[in-house]
Amino acid sequence: MANKRSGSTRSRAQREAVKYAKSHKKGVAIFVCTVIVILLAAALVIYFCFPDLWKRAMDEYAEYTKLYYGDSSDDDPAGTDGKKSDPVPSGELASITTADFSIHFLELGNKYAGDCTLIKCGDTEVLIDTGSRTNSAATISAYIDQYVTGTLDYVIATHAHQDHIAGFVGKGSGNNKDGVLYQYDIGTIIQFSEHNSTSGIYNSYVSAVDYAESKGANVYTALECWNGGDATDGARKSFDISSSQDGSLTLNVLYNYYYEHETADENDYSVCVLLTHTAADNTQSHYLFTGDLEGKGEEYLVQYNNLPKVELFKGGHHGSKTSSTDKLLKIIQPKNVAVCCCAGSTEYTTNHDNTFPTQAFIDRISQYTENVYVTSLCIDYKAGTFSSMNGNIVFYMDGGKLNLWCSNGNTRLKDTQWFKDNRTGWTVG
Repeated sequence: MANKRSGSTRSRAQREAVKYAKSHKKGVAIFVCTVIVILLAAALVIYFCFPDLWKRAMDEYAEYTKLYYGDSSDDDPAGTDGKKSDPVPSGELASITTADFSIHFLELGNKYAGDCTLIKCGDTEVLIDTGSRTNSAATISAYIDQYVTGTLDYVIATHAHQDHIAGFVGKGSGNNKDGVLYQYDIGTIIQFSEHNSTSGIYNSYVSAVDYAESKGANVYTALECWNGGDATDGARKSFDISSSQDGSLTLNVLYNYYYEHETADENDYSVCVLLTHTAADNTQSHYLFTGDLEGKGEEYLVQYNNLPKVELFKGGHHGSKTSSTDKLLKIIQPKNVAVCCCAGSTEYTTNHDNTFPTQAFIDRISQYTENVYVTSLCIDYKAGTFSSMNGNIVFYMDGGKLNLWCSNGNTRLKDTQWFKDNRTGWTVG
């Protein structure tokens, strides 16, 4: 009887509400319009005055509506038993400077996700991205100054997001900034071919590129490089960065469908490159860098390029669940993976499984290797505290063998306490 009375009360209240609305149509309309105007005004204030808060709100909304991640059953792993892998031999810091070549994944000095990768071979240096905030520029310079003597031969900006280009700009005013494009002589800049961004940091990046170009840098888009063929200079698909210029180490610009097609996802504009090393016995090893390329972009990357199995893969989009999909992984079958992120940070989401590196990423990558290394660890995002997980991660070739040195030790992700507390996988018998 209580439920019946309750239902009757609700029905009576609903009838009264409908009756009131019909007899006060103008007043109700004014009230509804006023609420809409207030909500729109509040949204505009947040959008213009608190852009970080707006971005986080939009990311959360996209996450819950599944629009951002675009989940597909095609991306689900075949199983999650994991793969047994031999760890990479541990190297020494002193050996890096004399190595045949080295690949450095940098910590960026703050709690945010971001990419910065240095490739060094002899006197030739390649720098891919300089996230994550403008204050990362000082951290990046302090690190690369150990290996770079004032000149960066190649600089690659994968796409127009802040966590990949902020360090190119840096802090300061006018041309007196500490960003990479202001502080170093730049040989060649290879940048994204398309973008949707109108952000302040993007506009500052454009000014930084203009400054570097005025000082003598050559500037090409990835599409111009792809279409450049095998020209002896200028934009081209393949750059010989070996010490002896004998083609033993090449930086190859891959074709990305979104170099010349529009997409709503800025990440899919990412410049993708493959580093290829040819040893004295003609055996080759490959190292793949795809920026923040997402699942659809990875599908096209596989379709339009003859991708090899790779020795090393920079984990797509900081270990997001939207990248490093099975379509790509089953082709490249990486032996080693470096993830540039602050593990467990709630920068983009409060959904535990989707904080970087995500459970979905681990489920997929575990089918190919246990050798996954992560730069940083978030301690308390709100308080801004973080520490190193592996720290600066350096893979280097010495005497024909790949070695690993990390500034905070070579512990694999699966063996860290953070992983044991927050993730599952690699349940190898």
